[in-house]
Amino acid sequence: MTYKEIIQALADMGSEQTKSTYIRHGAKEPLFGVKIGDMKKLVKHVKKDQALALQLYESGNYDAMYLAGLSVNPKTITKEQLQHWVAGANWHAPAEYTVARVAAESPYARELAVAWIDSPEELVAVSGWSTYANYVSIAPDEALDMEEVRSYLIRVRDTIHSERNWVRYVMNTFVISVGAYVKALTEEAKAVAEAVGKVHVDVGNTACKVPLATEYIAKIEAMDRVGNKKKTCIC
Repeated sequence: MTYKEIIQALADMGSEQTKSTYIRHGAKEPLFGVKIGDMKKLVKHVKKDQALALQLYESGNYDAMYLAGLSVNPKTITKEQLQHWVAGANWHAPAEYTVARVAAESPYARELAVAWIDSPEELVAVSGWSTYANYVSIAPDEALDMEEVRSYLIRVRDTIHSERNWVRYVMNTFVISVGAYVKALTEEAKAVAEAVGKVHVDVGNTACKVPLATEYIAKIEAMDRVGNKKKTCIC
């Protein structure tokens, strides 16, 4: 399928109800309002052409950008392209999901996570924390710098409540991810979660809630799934 055909297919899949929901969550125009499940039907067409995936992200259309993230090859995307992607994320969802998940599966996962976390730009920092959270969920423990991960847990404990709105959300996610996927640091993550307590995030006029890290990690423990890595974080 060509770029124009993909865009038309997305337009046909969109609905005003879904579009309205996305906008309530912070989405910016342009977008069609396509449900993720419907969008996934197009992935097989885009995966055949990585240039097409990059072109879709360039469109600035949220639905097309999300499809690009589902379809692009994270192993061959360049660091420069990822830097371009994070600069183009204009609300928290593409920063937290599309950009971060592709970055986490790229050869530059840790490097970009660390650089982005310290960004003065809120959405870039969101991508940084989310990239690291996703990275620890798929990377074998021996590939992780445990001292660095531990230092970020401490940073969350000490600074989360004074951080920017959506950065607080993904810092909380980072604690959950470390607790769930890095067995050697689960107890430390639980201690940080206990110290942090409830994290307040302005989620706008939505039903979204910030998960309580202590409860979330406890559920993973109860299912005996601590340390079970994911095969992919792109979804």
